[in-house]
Amino acid sequence: MGSMVWGFVTDFFTYETTKSVVVKSWTVGIINRIVQLLIISYFVGWVFIHEKSYQSKDTGIESSVMTKVKGFGIQSNQVVDVADYVFPQQGAGIFCIMTKVIITENQFQSTCPEVGKKFNCITDDDCDKHIGSILSNGRITGVCLNVTSSNGTKGRCQIEGWCPAEDDRVKIDPMLDVNNFTIFIKNSVRFPLFNVTRGNFLSTMTKDQIRSCHYHPETNPYCPIFRVGDVLSYTKQDLFNLTDKGGEIGINIEWKCNLDRDIDYCRPKYSFTRLDEPFAKNALSSGYNFRFAKYYKTENGTEFRTLHKAYAIRFDVMVTGNAGKFDTVPTLINLVAAFTSVGLGTVLCDIILLNFLKGADQYKAKKFEEVSEAQIEASLAQSPGSQLSLNPGIKSSYDSGAISLATSEQPI
Repeated sequence: MGSMVWGFVTDFFTYETTKSVVVKSWTVGIINRIVQLLIISYFVGWVFIHEKSYQSKDTGIESSVMTKVKGFGIQSNQVVDVADYVFPQQGAGIFCIMTKVIITENQFQSTCPEVGKKFNCITDDDCDKHIGSILSNGRITGVCLNVTSSNGTKGRCQIEGWCPAEDDRVKIDPMLDVNNFTIFIKNSVRFPLFNVTRGNFLSTMTKDQIRSCHYHPETNPYCPIFRVGDVLSYTKQDLFNLTDKGGEIGINIEWKCNLDRDIDYCRPKYSFTRLDEPFAKNALSSGYNFRFAKYYKTENGTEFRTLHKAYAIRFDVMVTGNAGKFDTVPTLINLVAAFTSVGLGTVLCDIILLNFLKGADQYKAKKFEEVSEAQIEASLAQSPGSQLSLNPGIKSSYDSGAISLATSEQPI
């Protein structure tokens, strides 16, 4: 037990120092240089040039978006303008263009039969199972009413609420004129870390150019006016299906600014996508629609309303981006990381050298060596100018302490 404790103590109070062994091997040398070249190429090409890691980054972009839609269309045999089909009217970054509206007029608070085959009934018991349903147009009372229609007399469950109940199964042609509408986007951004503010109008564009241009990704990539038809074509959407069922389109404005260059090179890049694409083929919740009502009062003060169910194309203007500028601290951090990573070539070559090449045991013997104080004293007593652990034939460099070992000197 005592010897184990003493062995632990002597092992703990030891010192390790680096010993250089120069291996003249084509295989190991080529692998070492290839690995070093790959690491250096990665840091130079990707880290410093592509990612610009020598810069401080400001990702806390502050943004303001204002929009304006223009165009005239035909809806329910009436000419409609922006005040009719754009909702909400504030011109914010999220707005809807209503392409189809189902109108239910003169709804009063009363009781009436529900619509739809789901609410067919024969007795009151058939309606009891629908009590509490959130899919009806009002509160189910549990009473089965006889309703006379063109198909004969049928039983329908009674509801309490706004009557007559909305029937959204009617066929209405969507407004295809939306294809020629235009969307004007005014966007300003600020990078607070660098106190830089930019807008999406180029300083070289005149007022007349801004009013008359239309965005095109190649010929006019900085024009702030977008044709709805062009936006839909960029997202590869069918005009009729989108106007009939509705949908959600995203307009992304991306700012990537290298502030080491002139500020005029800080320009927006536009991209477009359909945000509700995962639900486009879902029969239950495809498209986009919403309801709103306009309220009125009769002469005797009774309130009634006109209900609108609107199918619309919803546009979301999203702003993303970052700005970067040279900074000493990230530059030094990434340089240190680069120099440190170059040493990975040495680690890989040591693994190959000590485990897979012929003469691995000889390499281990030259690379790892234990020296005790007793060995030093004995060696100095024999020959004060001698070196430890050097076998005859091994080349030694007196000024660097490195040992040069050629593969030709190893047994095959």
